[in-house]
Amino acid sequence: MHVPDAPFRPGDKPDFKGLNLPKAGESEKPDVLVDPSEIRDLAFGLVRVLDDKNKAVGSWDPKLKPSVLKEGLRNMTLLRIFDDRMLTMQRQGKLSFYMKSLGEEAVAIAQGMALRPDDILFPSYRQPGLQFVRGRNLVDMICHCITNSKDNVKGRQMPVHYSWKEGNLV
Repeated sequence: MHVPDAPFRPGDKPDFKGLNLPKAGESEKPDVLVDPSEIRDLAFGLVRVLDDKNKAVGSWDPKLKPSVLKEGLRNMTLLRIFDDRMLTMQRQGKLSFYMKSLGEEAVAIAQGMALRPDDILFPSYRQPGLQFVRGRNLVDMICHCITNSKDNVKGRQMPVHYSWKEGNLV
């Protein structure tokens, strides 16, 4: 059995000269109705949207207003803080189970912001950000994780598998 050595170690200066990275905006955004076989290369390559100055360029640029970007960033930051608090409570034995959304915050936040409020959502774990976007009370979310008497599903659901009728989360 061969286990390859990592090309760089902590403290080393990484050298990525051997990588062939596309230019920002080089990959064209396909039509939503395109046959998946025609865009297979997108699944196995890198779609680079941000240029070297961290600006979105090309057809993948959603051209969002700064206020929308700030709202998304606020929700992602709030989710990170919420996750840290809940994980601390779990480590202290105050929760039976908790799973963080670390690294996946933008997935749920962007999805929640893109969909209409009357759209029904079928979230999985690591998607509490959907509730942040829909305005759910954080105390109610904590009660769900603790499975106390104020938990809207009365402990009949595994913690972090949220359900919220008013927010259309099944």
